[in-house]
Amino acid sequence: MPWRRALFWGLMPLAAPQGLHLKRTAPRFAPAPGPREGRIGAGAPLHLLAVGDSVIDGVGCPSVEQALTGHFAREVAAVFEREVHWRALGRTGACVRELGEHVLPEVPAGRWDLVLVSVGVNDVSGLTRSAEFRERLLRLVDGLQARAPRATVLLCGLPRMQHFPLLPQPLRFAAGLRAETLDALAAEVAARRPGVLHEPTTYVPRHDEFAPDGYHANAATQGAWATVLARRLAARWQPAPLAAMAD
Repeated sequence: MPWRRALFWGLMPLAAPQGLHLKRTAPRFAPAPGPREGRIGAGAPLHLLAVGDSVIDGVGCPSVEQALTGHFAREVAAVFEREVHWRALGRTGACVRELGEHVLPEVPAGRWDLVLVSVGVNDVSGLTRSAEFRERLLRLVDGLQARAPRATVLLCGLPRMQHFPLLPQPLRFAAGLRAETLDALAAEVAARRPGVLHEPTTYVPRHDEFAPDGYHANAATQGAWATVLARRLAARWQPAPLAAMAD
C-alpha cells in the first residue's frame, strides 16, 4: 500500500489539472427517477437498506429499481428465498464524510437485516487522506450499527477506476491506484468490526457497459455485479432464522 500512495501523489502534478478540467466539463447525470423503496420476492421478510453515493442514487440507470439496489434486492430475494423489503438512501457526489453528516441521520431505526454501503469513489476524486477515510468509514459503520443493531453491514468494494472511459491518462491510472488503496482500507475496517463484511469489486466492465457519461456503470452492468455480490454474500452470511426475528 505505501508504494501505491507514493505513486499516486507523485502523479498529482500531471493528474490534478486533468481532474480540475473534468470537474468543469464532464456531463452531469441526475439521480434516477422513481421510488426509493419497494418489496420483491416471496417468503419470510428480509429488510435491506442501501446507503451511499451515486450508485445508490441510481445515476446512469433508468430507475433505482434498475440500479444496483434494485438488482441486489432481486438477487437476494432469489438466493435466500425471502421477501425483500428494500430502501435506498443515496446522495450523488457524497464522500464518506458527507454520508456520515447528511445521510446517516436519515437512516430510520428499524429491524434491518442487511445494510449495503457504496462509498469511496468521491473520496478518490476529492483527495481524501487515507487516515481520514479510515476514521470516517469506521464512524459511518458504527453509526449504521447503532441504528440497525441486528443488521450485517456489507461494504461494496470500490470499482476499478483505471477502467473508467471518461478519465484520461495519467488521471485514470492514478485514480485506479487510489481506489485500490481506499478499498484496502475498507477491507481493514470490515476486519475490525464484527458484523461487517467487505466484498471487493472484481467485475471490470467494457467501455460499452458504462452509462453515456463514461463514469457510471449502466443498468445491465450493475445487474451483473449485483448477481455476483448476492452469490458471494450467500457463501458468507445467512439471515437470522425466523425464531430469532421474533425475539
